[in-house]
Amino acid sequence: QHIGAYQVTAPSGDPITFIDTPGHAAFTAMRARGAKVTDIVVLVVAADDGVMPQTIEAISHAKAAKAPIIVAINKIDKPDARPDRVRTELLQHDVQVESLGGEVLEVEVSATQKKNLDKLLDAIALQAELLDLKANPDRAAEGTVIEARLDRGRGPVATVLVQRGTLDVGDIIVAGVEWGRVRALLDDRGDNVDYAIPSMPVEVLGFHGAPEAGDRVAVVVNEARAREITEYRERQRREKAAARGGHLRGSLADMMSQIKTAGRKEVPLILKGDVQGSVEAIIASIEKLGTDEVAARIVHAGVGGISESDITLAETSGAVVIGFNVRAYREAIEAAERAGIEIRYYNIIYNLVDDVKGVMSGLLAPTLREEMLGNAEILEIFLVSKVGKIAGCRVTDGRVERGANVRLIRDKVVIHEGKLSTLKRFKDEVKDVQVGQECGMSFEGYQDMRQGDVIECYRVETIARTL
Repeated sequence: QHIGAYQVTAPSGDPITFIDTPGHAAFTAMRARGAKVTDIVVLVVAADDGVMPQTIEAISHAKAAKAPIIVAINKIDKPDARPDRVRTELLQHDVQVESLGGEVLEVEVSATQKKNLDKLLDAIALQAELLDLKANPDRAAEGTVIEARLDRGRGPVATVLVQRGTLDVGDIIVAGVEWGRVRALLDDRGDNVDYAIPSMPVEVLGFHGAPEAGDRVAVVVNEARAREITEYRERQRREKAAARGGHLRGSLADMMSQIKTAGRKEVPLILKGDVQGSVEAIIASIEKLGTDEVAARIVHAGVGGISESDITLAETSGAVVIGFNVRAYREAIEAAERAGIEIRYYNIIYNLVDDVKGVMSGLLAPTLREEMLGNAEILEIFLVSKVGKIAGCRVTDGRVERGANVRLIRDKVVIHEGKLSTLKRFKDEVKDVQVGQECGMSFEGYQDMRQGDVIECYRVETIARTL
């Protein structure tokens, strides 16, 4: 579930860099980023599944980035594969493949049998030739952070795709609000390299903190300039956050939304993940679950293992700590045990979202549903010493039960709502009385019954709600 970058060699001998984005619906932002940094989008569609919601989304991102598409129809080795269905389904989304008279190249492939993969690489090389893709390697490097994570042994590690210029070991680089000196460059096979040329994906070691995925990377002249840029960006970010948090002035719509959210029940969460992209996808999925009544509030989200400071924050905010593909440090586990804070670990996004959904559903107020039991008509009122008024009734339909809820109706108007305290047949207390039978009734804390009144008997059922 990570965005990855790999370099392969085409049959023609040209290197091709692939950026792989996950297929899960939650990874929209990652797919959008992937489309922005690539020159050609390879749309992989399963021949047995056809066009899925994620495929439609990927087409939108490719069109927004104005990147040409090559369709790879995968899994053609499967018995239920229908490549022609994929071609016709793509037509509905303005993707017309060559075999149907369009301009979009399509290749039928089987990843497991490695069938036609060389044809796919040739199609990419051909498309690249037509686009005349060129970049200047003799200048200061620029690129994009594809992924970032905290490695316990190596510190912050960023996967960077160099797009212009050459990145050398020893260069001072800036990405978003983070900067650093390139200590080492690793290629997609994990080997050390001295430099990275355009379209080469490398892992960069040397950042002072993990940058955010999607940040632009640029080489700067010296450390002083790097500090100046990052401090300015950090200041801007703080000011923006303060402006968002400040409610000095606001429109009527803002006030209404604040009133609306004031009564909302919240599930506070602290989220730590292995890579930026996964954390981003989880936050997006959790935020979609929120309603006017209940929502999840991300108190803090970050990359790396669960630390002691995360536990301290969870203690003060009453949050649940969630680790996605990461574990807690020993000091954090001890602190959590002392504070009685639960740490939950996950490695599948669906399970995490389902569990948060379950917790949020538990905060929803239950639905109350009335079940009508029956009606009775008051024929006579009796005054009994020590008990008070008792209504002599006949059950006209359904049944009446002792302890059930009742409404007293006079001239079609509800006079009283309460509980049935006494239900007698002759002189015996009974549990219920069926239609057509006569009985004596008295209500809890209410005496003003009259002849001709109708008693409506009902039960209230509590139904738990889910999101």
